[in-house]
Amino acid sequence: IVSLSLPSLTKLKEISNALATQKIHTMEQLIPIAAKLQDVLGALGHNTTLNLPQIIVIGGQSSGKSSVLEGVVGRSFLPRGSGIVTRRPLILQLFNTSSSSSSADGSDNDAALPEDEWGEFLHQPGKRYYDFDEIRKEIVNDTERLVGSNKGISPNPINLKIYSPKVLHLTLVDLPGITKCPVGDQPQDIESQIRNMCLRYVTNPNAIILAVTAGNTDLANSDALKMAREVDPSGERTIGVLTKLDLMDMGTDAADILSNKLIPLRRGYVGVVNRGQLDVQKNVAIGDGLKKEEEFFMTHPAYRSLAHRCGTANLAKSLNGILMHHIRDCLPELKSRIVSMMGDLQHDLEALGHPATDSSKTTLGASLLGLLSKFTVNFSDCIDGRGSSPDGIEMNELFGGARVAFIFNEVFVRSLMAIEPFDGLSDDEIRTTICNANGTRQSLFVPEISFELLVKRQISRLEQPGLQCVDLVFDELQRMASQCEPSEFTRFPNLRERLVEVVGRLLKRCVTPTQLMVSNLIKIELAYINTSHPDFIGGSKAVAKLMEKMSQGEEEKKEPSVNASQYSHAPRNNVAATAQTPNTDIDSDSNASFDTPDKNTPLSTDYINSNDTNGGGLMNFIFGSNPSKNKPLTTSIIRNQSSVGPPTIVQLPQVPDTMRCPTFQPTDREKIETEIIKSLIESYFSIVRKNFNDMVPKTIMYFLVNHARDSMQNELVTELYRDNLVVDLMKEADDIAQRRKTCREMKDLLGKAMEIVNEVRDFNTFK
Repeated sequence: IVSLSLPSLTKLKEISNALATQKIHTMEQLIPIAAKLQDVLGALGHNTTLNLPQIIVIGGQSSGKSSVLEGVVGRSFLPRGSGIVTRRPLILQLFNTSSSSSSADGSDNDAALPEDEWGEFLHQPGKRYYDFDEIRKEIVNDTERLVGSNKGISPNPINLKIYSPKVLHLTLVDLPGITKCPVGDQPQDIESQIRNMCLRYVTNPNAIILAVTAGNTDLANSDALKMAREVDPSGERTIGVLTKLDLMDMGTDAADILSNKLIPLRRGYVGVVNRGQLDVQKNVAIGDGLKKEEEFFMTHPAYRSLAHRCGTANLAKSLNGILMHHIRDCLPELKSRIVSMMGDLQHDLEALGHPATDSSKTTLGASLLGLLSKFTVNFSDCIDGRGSSPDGIEMNELFGGARVAFIFNEVFVRSLMAIEPFDGLSDDEIRTTICNANGTRQSLFVPEISFELLVKRQISRLEQPGLQCVDLVFDELQRMASQCEPSEFTRFPNLRERLVEVVGRLLKRCVTPTQLMVSNLIKIELAYINTSHPDFIGGSKAVAKLMEKMSQGEEEKKEPSVNASQYSHAPRNNVAATAQTPNTDIDSDSNASFDTPDKNTPLSTDYINSNDTNGGGLMNFIFGSNPSKNKPLTTSIIRNQSSVGPPTIVQLPQVPDTMRCPTFQPTDREKIETEIIKSLIESYFSIVRKNFNDMVPKTIMYFLVNHARDSMQNELVTELYRDNLVVDLMKEADDIAQRRKTCREMKDLLGKAMEIVNEVRDFNTFK
């Protein structure tokens, strides 16, 4: 809702009254109507600016732009001097105050009274300047107030209206002259500043470009034509103006240019002769200057036949006609913009509704029920994908229930699938768990309790992501609730505040059982490890899979060894044969370093029992014993038997408080047991993870999303629809009444503007 100040509303009322009484009798009156429409829309705010047609005057420095404007107006009112004088854009609107349009040739200057001509600045509303010298001073003063006196420029325009019976209805924009090099205190980037400011105006596709070029210069070097061609390559909206034709060298003329032969423009060229600097210093009247201009063109042999393309009067008439037709072509777009603004205002008025102070308690209660039902329907539609947001974000991003589905499918599932079965679980921990499960003796098979302990530990890691998913969906539901608020809630801040509080409590109540159910899903999985699950690999399959993997590894090892024996040299074969024949050239003392004792050396009972114990069982029967495990004990026995003298007392080391599995290389049996356990854990963990992926979204939908949606209506009615709360909840905000009044006034003003546009449209239809 656009807020307006009191002066703006007053001005709008004055303009609307003028528009209401305006009648279209001639095509020329299209232009003042467009100017008044621009005032109306400008007073509504900066965001309501329409691209109304304007005539943009550009040209090089000292090319005569200001003189052309003064000639069209018929008065000398623009700052004059050397260097850059125009340092801010000047938006000049000309209004004819006579009953019949006066000519611009100054023939009836004497009939014009001083009080019939005046100027008004937009920054000084209501103040009239009858002295045009004062207008010139105010332009200079307002420029210096904004940019100072250091020759700098500013893109902020000066809006000036000239009312006179001697002007035609035109809207022009005078821009600073294009310059190349900074002079004096001018900034170093003065050229780029002026260029960017000019481009800001001439790039408007509805603008008519008036390219002013001095006639005594080469037209190919015209800065104005160059810039015009950049933004208007086809020349559809560019008019060339040649000034200073009286200063051309004798024997030269611009007839070819005015005939549109040299550098053609679709709109052609117009030649003018302005007052010289000496005439300005002598205060020669504009009317006298126009007479001299007309006499120059009528007597010049080269321009006599081109009189209809020369002179300030013809320039003004041509500009007026071009602007008139341009406005007519732009009326459809202008009308669509007004219709769009009126639609927005109507939507705001519907949201503001009727004053609640004029309604009874019963009516307020019915309105409250209607708002609560509307919110509930919006919330349900948003979850089911049938809702829409006021700002239309559903066209650019996911909205409502689609965001919840994104959390389920993209955030939760992907994150859960990224959890590996052995994250945070090392082989040493698996071996330690197996050892603990064996107790005081070695088991014949891999202990099942170790598998349960390890897989339960890994399954419990799934609980936290499930709870986080509940929190994410809870946040989305809160976000969804804020987006589903009807626009009428802006009127009732108390109702909105209480509704947000009730919805928040409802969602929080739903979160607790949802989180409990997610935790119970993990507890259910931990309560019973179902090794009979059809998708579980099982112990026999795990062993078979490991056997197949080991056999493939053995085959891969044999192939390179066979190839090496075929292509090796003889000396290397002899060495290999010697190494494979034990006890051939080795003395008896070196036998102690081998794992297998000498056959003449008696083995101790401990060695035999140890070898029998550790080498027994199904695992060693399948994969063989690992003699390296008994190496330290065997060596110690042999050394003791071969020693001479009394036996020494063996001291056992101190038992550590914390015992861990040996840190040396694990045996083949331990490796095999570890691989079997890992295979079982991976299989069962994948089953549980798959089930959890499926059950968590279902749990959240049942306990949180669906329950909140189904209970929303009853919860809101129970908590908010009470006799002692209706009046307080339906109390409007303090500024609602003023906003409602402003919207109505703005709608009425736009309606009157639309009537004027329709009149213009009807007139064009019959023209």
